[in-house]
Amino acid sequence: QVQLVESGGGLVQAGGSLRLSCTPSGSLFNFKTTGWYRQAAGKQRELVATVSKYGSTVYSDSVRGRFTISKDNSKNTVNLQMNGLEPEDTAVYYCYAKREALNPKYEYDYWGQGIQVTVSS
Repeated sequence: QVQLVESGGGLVQAGGSLRLSCTPSGSLFNFKTTGWYRQAAGKQRELVATVSKYGSTVYSDSVRGRFTISKDNSKNTVNLQMNGLEPEDTAVYYCYAKREALNPKYEYDYWGQGIQVTVSS
């Protein structure tokens, strides 16, 4: 089965930066989309940023201009550089990957265990 191993995160003051990394158990080439979602206390899970197999990116309005998603093919990782962090960014961040398949019914979704990001004011 696919596992997504997350690293990074932690506690940072407002205005600071953190870098999250996600390493799948298989090759990144197995996934049509990878990226990050987050869930804050009392809130629903929401998209943060994704990057497709071919490099196209999607950002939520709340993080666009502050966060940057990228892939490091040599390390087989998906990275999320978070700059200008705000208390509102405090959440559990989950790595996400969608399996590539010819038939959409086999495009399974995979999730990491989640990693805490806390931004103090």
